[in-house]
Amino acid sequence: MSKATRTDTPSPAPHAADSHDMIRVHGARENNLKDVSIEIPKRRLTVFTGVSGSGKSSLVFDTIAAESQRLINETYSAFVQGFMPTLARPEVDVLDGLTTAIIVDQQRMGGDPRSTVGTATDANAMLRILFSRLGQPHIGSPKAFSFNVPSISGAGAVTVERAGKTVKERRSFSITGGMCPRCEGRGAVSDVDLTQLYDDSKSLTEGALTIPGYKPGGWNYRLYSESGFFDADKPIREYTEQELQDFLHREATRMKIAGINMTYEGLIPRIQKSMLSKDREAMQPHIREFVDRAITFTDCPECGGTRLSEAARSSRIGGTSIADACAMQISDLAEWVRGLEEPSMAPLLATLQQTLDSFVEIGLGYLSLDRPSGTLSGGEAQRVKMIRHLGSSLTDVTYVFDEPTTGLHPHDIQRMNGLLLRLRNKGNTVLVVEHKPETIAIADHVVDLGPGAGTAGGAVCFEGTVDGLRASDTLTGRHLDDRASFKETVRKPTGTLEIRGATTHNLRGVDVDIPLGTLVVVTGVAGSGKSSLVHGSIPAGAGVVSVDQGAIRGSRRSNPATYTGLLDPIRKAFAKANGVKPALFSANSEGACPTCNGAGVIYTDLAMMAGVATTCEECEGKRFDASVLEYHLGGRDISEVLAMPVAEAEEFFAAGEAHTPAAHRVLGRLADVGLGYLTLGQPLTTLSGGERQRLKLATHMAEKGGVYVLDEPTAGLHLADVEHLLGLLDRLVDSGKSVIVVEHHQAVMAHADWIIDLGPGAGHDGGRVVFEGTPADLVAARSTLTGQHLASYVGA
Repeated sequence: MSKATRTDTPSPAPHAADSHDMIRVHGARENNLKDVSIEIPKRRLTVFTGVSGSGKSSLVFDTIAAESQRLINETYSAFVQGFMPTLARPEVDVLDGLTTAIIVDQQRMGGDPRSTVGTATDANAMLRILFSRLGQPHIGSPKAFSFNVPSISGAGAVTVERAGKTVKERRSFSITGGMCPRCEGRGAVSDVDLTQLYDDSKSLTEGALTIPGYKPGGWNYRLYSESGFFDADKPIREYTEQELQDFLHREATRMKIAGINMTYEGLIPRIQKSMLSKDREAMQPHIREFVDRAITFTDCPECGGTRLSEAARSSRIGGTSIADACAMQISDLAEWVRGLEEPSMAPLLATLQQTLDSFVEIGLGYLSLDRPSGTLSGGEAQRVKMIRHLGSSLTDVTYVFDEPTTGLHPHDIQRMNGLLLRLRNKGNTVLVVEHKPETIAIADHVVDLGPGAGTAGGAVCFEGTVDGLRASDTLTGRHLDDRASFKETVRKPTGTLEIRGATTHNLRGVDVDIPLGTLVVVTGVAGSGKSSLVHGSIPAGAGVVSVDQGAIRGSRRSNPATYTGLLDPIRKAFAKANGVKPALFSANSEGACPTCNGAGVIYTDLAMMAGVATTCEECEGKRFDASVLEYHLGGRDISEVLAMPVAEAEEFFAAGEAHTPAAHRVLGRLADVGLGYLTLGQPLTTLSGGERQRLKLATHMAEKGGVYVLDEPTAGLHLADVEHLLGLLDRLVDSGKSVIVVEHHQAVMAHADWIIDLGPGAGHDGGRVVFEGTPADLVAARSTLTGQHLASYVGA
């Protein structure tokens, strides 16, 4: 038997399919990008850095991810595409080598009261199946454990054709759902405080109603005072039972009042329809204030806040009901599931176990499945969305993350870095928009955008390795190794804010004195109880101005000028200078261009194709009627003023003919928070997360309050801007305010006068104060996780 002789043949040429190892972007012009051309390596971790507003999101989300999603959507039939969101093609010349993009952004999860952590991650669906199979007594299918399914039954006659004859048969059906009938699966019932609606010692004639918009003489008021159901001159407390019923609860009744057909309705259903059905954030401030006063939400007395019917709560596995399971901390629930021995349910238990373990691994083991998803912070929401991707078998996918370290303690950032590297090591391309040096350090490839923000950004300043970035002379490179140092002397408190026996969420009867007149930083691992202490336990009436991370709501017609109230003094100044009415200078009112209704663009809906937005030819995108643009203030028309950056507008309104103190004050606050580059008329929908929070901070700075509470103000801030923020916080404290900051950024901790550290862990392992004192003492003690990380940060 002869062996084949091996001759050394040259290695074959690389396969053509292996040559596509780059995502190539050429000529990207989305938002403020200036003809950007880059090549991003596939199956590597690429971090995009740059100051807030430099174009990172425009490149990663609005160009690469948006085009990938649009191309995937185009693979479906036209019928299916009609039901999907239509995505416009980004402004770019060439996009090559794209793979399927999975976007894990920081959009808050739906604020729907029925949405919980469990329903958002499929963990509830698996628990419902588990209880429908193993729960004793057996009460029905998985629907019987769902708080979104009501129990209904019905009966009636149906007509059936049989053997050429029409036969009537009686049929009945019933569905057993798990919804609590009292609160309809919401867990809370609303109660109206009648003392906030009217003064019962007065009659309607004397102006008893105290609801906004119900002024004596107005139609809302006359509807009640002239209805004839009760005596308008009699004090409300003297009404008979029937009169009170008609006044508060009567069903809709058609009637004539002052010769006009109207619909009379009891006061409570009328308020519920006109005010309570609206989104709280979208209400005008005075109505929101009234609703907060008049409506109280309490746990449903029937289900105890569990949202479930009595039958669903009665079925148990080893003494634990599904309500108990959902209320457990997820780390404890994972242990409970691990202890269930049931061979018939093994595949389901394994999948449920994997999902719950993913929560713990990603640092969310302190949540419970019944936590409403609308109460999660932006960082928590992003990590909940990551859970479904952790165990995925998909490879060669592009994962796109928007600042995944937001809301994470330095201790948790290490875990997050491990997860990002795991996704990459499975053969995926990972694109991360990030400011934290700890995450930039693990990148295989870095793209630095800038050099500035807004119109001063949009160019690639550096592309290469982390070491190359450090050696480069870009803004990010220069600040990458920045370390804030401790203050020489810390401020002496002017008083104390006492918190006693705080038990909100996981706090364990916390007693703490917060020093006033200083910069106080509240820190601790994610889930240790920081927000519960600061937002939930500070006594009311302490003159607190709270700037949280709640999303700014605004349409594409909203802009910094409308949001901050800046447009009012500007409109009045234009009106006064030209002797016309202010409404002319609003693009949402009389001054709007009639062709595009003040939008500046005309939207054409092309069904399942991407809609097209074309600049309005009549006003050339200026949004105003031509006649309005003939009115000038200081040599500028209203559209030119709205096109100014904040810094330029601040000078413009400071002196001369355009001198407007009210506008100048607002612009000064916007410049103070580092938004000098934003144009006054830039749509709110185009702002980044960090920009929105600083816009909110600028608005709140006008409020008369002695204590400012800021929730992670460094979110979305570049390393160079953190210094600017510390200067702003110092100026606030020096002006006589007290500033309390919930923060994980070590630079803010080092700069503080006083630190309150919560922990030692998250959830039921936290909720205690583990340290109070100066930053220097915290580092010297090194007794907590925060102390250890702060010590390594300052090099102590």
